[in-house]
Amino acid sequence: MARKRRKLQAQINVVPYIDVMLVLLIIFMVTAPLLNLGVEIELPESDAQPLDVQQEPLVVTVDKNGDYFLNLDGTAEGVDEETLKKKVAAFVRRNPDLPVLVGGDEQVPYGMVFELMVLLQQAGVPRVGLMSDPES
Repeated sequence: MARKRRKLQAQINVVPYIDVMLVLLIIFMVTAPLLNLGVEIELPESDAQPLDVQQEPLVVTVDKNGDYFLNLDGTAEGVDEETLKKKVAAFVRRNPDLPVLVGGDEQVPYGMVFELMVLLQQAGVPRVGLMSDPES
Protein backbone atom coordinates (compact mmCIF):
# COMPACT_ATOMS: atom_id res chain seq x y z
CA MET A 1 0.00 0.00 0.00
CA ALA A 2 1.50 3.25 -1.09
CA ARG A 3 1.30 6.20 1.27
CA LYS A 4 0.58 9.58 -0.12
CA ARG A 5 3.03 12.14 1.08
CA ARG A 6 1.40 15.39 2.02
CA LYS A 7 3.10 18.44 0.70
CA LEU A 8 3.83 21.02 3.41
CA GLN A 9 2.10 24.36 3.10
CA ALA A 10 4.07 27.45 4.01
CA GLN A 11 1.15 29.67 5.02
CA ILE A 12 0.46 31.58 8.17
CA ASN A 13 -2.96 31.28 9.71
CA VAL A 14 -3.84 34.95 10.33
CA VAL A 15 -7.34 34.45 11.72
CA PRO A 16 -6.21 34.34 15.40
CA TYR A 17 -4.12 37.48 14.86
CA ILE A 18 -7.10 39.32 13.40
CA ASP A 19 -9.23 38.29 16.37
CA VAL A 20 -6.62 39.59 18.83
CA MET A 21 -6.29 42.83 16.86
CA LEU A 22 -10.05 43.42 16.88
CA VAL A 23 -10.28 42.78 20.63
CA LEU A 24 -7.43 45.25 21.27
CA LEU A 25 -9.09 47.80 18.99
CA ILE A 26 -12.34 47.55 20.96
CA ILE A 27 -10.47 47.87 24.26
CA PHE A 28 -8.68 51.02 23.08
CA MET A 29 -11.88 52.52 21.68
CA VAL A 30 -13.68 52.01 24.99
CA THR A 31 -10.86 53.22 27.26
CA ALA A 32 -9.64 56.24 25.22
CA PRO A 33 -12.59 58.53 26.11
CA LEU A 34 -12.22 57.58 29.77
CA LEU A 35 -8.66 58.90 29.98
CA ASN A 36 -8.47 62.28 31.65
CA LEU A 37 -5.59 64.13 30.02
CA GLY A 38 -6.01 67.40 31.90
CA VAL A 39 -5.13 68.56 35.37
CA GLU A 40 -7.62 68.10 38.19
CA ILE A 41 -8.46 71.60 39.42
CA GLU A 42 -11.60 73.08 40.90
CA LEU A 43 -12.12 76.40 39.15
CA PRO A 44 -13.98 79.13 40.98
CA GLU A 45 -17.51 79.83 39.77
CA SER A 46 -18.56 83.17 38.26
CA ASP A 47 -21.20 84.61 35.96
CA ALA A 48 -18.64 86.13 33.57
CA GLN A 49 -19.38 86.01 29.85
CA PRO A 50 -17.35 83.49 27.82
CA LEU A 51 -14.69 84.80 25.45
CA ASP A 52 -15.02 84.47 21.68
CA VAL A 53 -11.66 83.16 20.52
CA GLN A 54 -10.83 82.19 16.95
CA GLN A 55 -7.92 79.92 17.87
CA GLU A 56 -7.21 77.41 20.59
CA PRO A 57 -5.84 79.23 23.65
CA LEU A 58 -2.69 78.32 25.54
CA VAL A 59 -3.83 77.27 29.03
CA VAL A 60 -1.52 77.45 32.03
CA THR A 61 -2.86 75.99 35.27
CA VAL A 62 -1.72 75.91 38.87
CA ASP A 63 -3.12 73.05 40.95
CA LYS A 64 -3.90 73.01 44.67
CA ASN A 65 -0.32 71.88 45.42
CA GLY A 66 1.12 74.92 43.64
CA ASP A 67 2.48 72.96 40.65
CA TYR A 68 2.37 74.56 37.19
CA PHE A 69 1.00 72.77 34.13
CA LEU A 70 1.10 73.82 30.49
CA ASN A 71 -1.78 72.44 28.41
CA LEU A 72 -0.71 71.74 24.85
CA ASP A 73 -3.04 69.98 22.40
CA GLY A 74 -5.20 68.64 25.21
CA THR A 75 -2.37 67.19 27.25
CA ALA A 76 -1.12 68.76 30.45
CA GLU A 77 2.63 68.85 30.98
CA GLY A 78 4.06 69.60 34.40
CA VAL A 79 6.67 72.36 34.18
CA ASP A 80 8.87 74.39 36.50
CA GLU A 81 9.07 78.20 36.39
CA GLU A 82 12.02 78.47 33.98
CA THR A 83 10.65 75.90 31.54
CA LEU A 84 7.26 77.59 31.66
CA LYS A 85 8.77 80.97 30.79
CA LYS A 86 10.83 79.52 27.93
CA LYS A 87 7.99 77.54 26.36
CA VAL A 88 5.40 80.29 26.67
CA ALA A 89 7.86 82.86 25.29
CA ALA A 90 8.45 80.62 22.26
CA PHE A 91 4.71 80.26 21.63
CA VAL A 92 4.11 84.00 21.97
CA ARG A 93 7.01 84.85 19.65
CA ARG A 94 5.58 82.56 16.97
CA ASN A 95 2.01 83.81 17.42
CA PRO A 96 1.65 87.17 19.23
CA ASP A 97 -2.18 87.02 19.09
CA LEU A 98 -2.31 83.67 20.89
CA PRO A 99 -4.80 83.88 23.78
CA VAL A 100 -3.27 82.79 27.09
CA LEU A 101 -5.58 81.66 29.90
CA VAL A 102 -4.73 81.01 33.54
CA GLY A 103 -6.63 78.37 35.47
CA GLY A 104 -6.10 78.27 39.20
CA ASP A 105 -7.64 75.82 41.61
CA GLU A 106 -10.03 77.65 43.93
CA GLN A 107 -8.02 76.41 46.94
CA VAL A 108 -4.80 78.00 45.67
CA PRO A 109 -3.86 81.24 47.43
CA TYR A 110 -4.23 84.35 45.29
CA GLY A 111 -0.49 85.00 45.60
CA MET A 112 0.36 81.82 43.67
CA VAL A 113 -1.94 82.80 40.79
CA PHE A 114 -0.40 86.28 40.87
CA GLU A 115 3.12 84.76 40.69
CA LEU A 116 2.03 82.73 37.66
CA MET A 117 0.75 85.88 35.98
CA VAL A 118 4.09 87.61 36.68
CA LEU A 119 5.91 84.66 35.07
CA LEU A 120 3.70 84.98 32.01
CA GLN A 121 4.39 88.72 31.84
CA GLN A 122 8.14 88.00 32.00
CA ALA A 123 7.66 85.54 29.12
CA GLY A 124 6.24 88.37 27.00
CA VAL A 125 2.53 87.61 27.15
CA PRO A 126 0.67 90.90 26.50
CA ARG A 127 -2.74 89.81 27.87
CA VAL A 128 -3.83 87.03 30.22
CA GLY A 129 -7.36 85.76 30.79
CA LEU A 130 -8.60 84.00 33.93
CA MET A 131 -10.65 80.82 33.68
CA SER A 132 -13.70 79.99 35.78
CA ASP A 133 -16.62 77.58 35.79
CA PRO A 134 -20.11 78.92 35.10
CA GLU A 135 -22.18 79.63 38.21
CA SER A 136 -24.63 76.86 38.99
